[in-house]
Amino acid sequence: MGRGRWLLAASLVVAVLVTVATTAVLLLVDPRQPKAEAVRTGGLAGGAVVALYALWLNDRRRRVEEARHELESEKTADERFAKAVELLGNEAEQVRVGAMYVLANLAGTHRRYKQTVLNVLCAYLRRPFEHAALDAKPEDPDQAYFGVVVEEGVDSPEEATRKVTPEVTPEQDREMTVRMTAQRLITDLLPWGEDPDETRYQVDLTAAKLVHFRLEGRRFGRFVARRARFYGITNFRGVELAQPALFSGGTFHGRADFREGRFLGGISFQDVAFARELDLSDATAGTFLHFTAEPPDRLVGELEVLGGTAFRNDPTGWPLTGEGKPGDHARRG
Repeated sequence: MGRGRWLLAASLVVAVLVTVATTAVLLLVDPRQPKAEAVRTGGLAGGAVVALYALWLNDRRRRVEEARHELESEKTADERFAKAVELLGNEAEQVRVGAMYVLANLAGTHRRYKQTVLNVLCAYLRRPFEHAALDAKPEDPDQAYFGVVVEEGVDSPEEATRKVTPEVTPEQDREMTVRMTAQRLITDLLPWGEDPDETRYQVDLTAAKLVHFRLEGRRFGRFVARRARFYGITNFRGVELAQPALFSGGTFHGRADFREGRFLGGISFQDVAFARELDLSDATAGTFLHFTAEPPDRLVGELEVLGGTAFRNDPTGWPLTGEGKPGDHARRG
C-alpha cells in the first residue's frame, strides 16, 4: 500500500474516532438531548477531519504541480540560453542581435541568469574588432565614429563635406550595430534608480573597444576595463560601484563624464590616456586611488576622497578634496 493510501486510511480512521468520541461526549454532557442530534454533530466533526485531509492533499498536489512547472521552465530556459549563445556565432548580424535580446529576456525573467548573461555580452565585446572609422580623425571625437571623416584641406567644419572612408566595409558597420546592442543591453541589465536588486554584479570589458558607452546611474560591484579603448562620449555619471573600477592602461578618445559617480571600492587610472575632457565634478572615491603620472590636460571638477583611502602613487596635479586627501601628497598604501 502506497503512502497516499495509508494517509487516506488513517484520516478515515481518525474521522470515525472523532465522530464516536464527539457523539459520546455530547451524550455524557447532556443525556437529555436527542441522540440523533448528537450523532449529527459527531458526524460533522468527523467530516471536518476528512475535509482537512482533502485540503492538505489538494495543497500538496498544487505544490508538486508548481515544482514540476518550475522544473520544466528552468529546463526550457536552459535550452533557450544554450541556443542563444550558439547563435551569437551566426554570420547574420540580425541573428546575433536577436540572440542577445533572448539572453537579456532570460536575465530579466530568471534572475539566476543575469550575471551569466552579463558575462556573455562582455565576452562578445572583448572579441577582436576593427573598424576603420574608430582610428580616423573625425571633426568631433565625441560624436563622429561611424564611417565618416572630414576631407583634408578644409579649414572650417561648416564648410566640410563628409565622405565615407573607403576602408570601412559593410561587415564592419553591421558588426558595429551588434556591438552597440550588446553595450545597450549591459546597461539595461544593471540595477539603477529604485531597482531593489542589490546584487553586486561584475562587468569585465578588458581590452574591449567601446563606442559611446553609457553606465550612468547604474549600481553594481566591480568594473574592469584594463587596456580598453573608449570612443565617443563615455558616460559614468552617477554610477555607484561597491568594488574597484579598473581602467589601467586604457584610452579615452572622447570625453569621459564621471560626474557624481561614487567609486567606493577604489579606482585605478594607472597609465590611462585621456585625449579629451575628463569631468570629475562631485565624484567620490574611496578605498584606494591610482592615478596616471601626468593628469589630463582637460580636467574639470574635483574628486572627493573619503577618509582612509590609500594612494598607490603620488597624486600631485590631480584636483582632490575631502578627508582622504593627503596634505603633502605623500604616497600612502
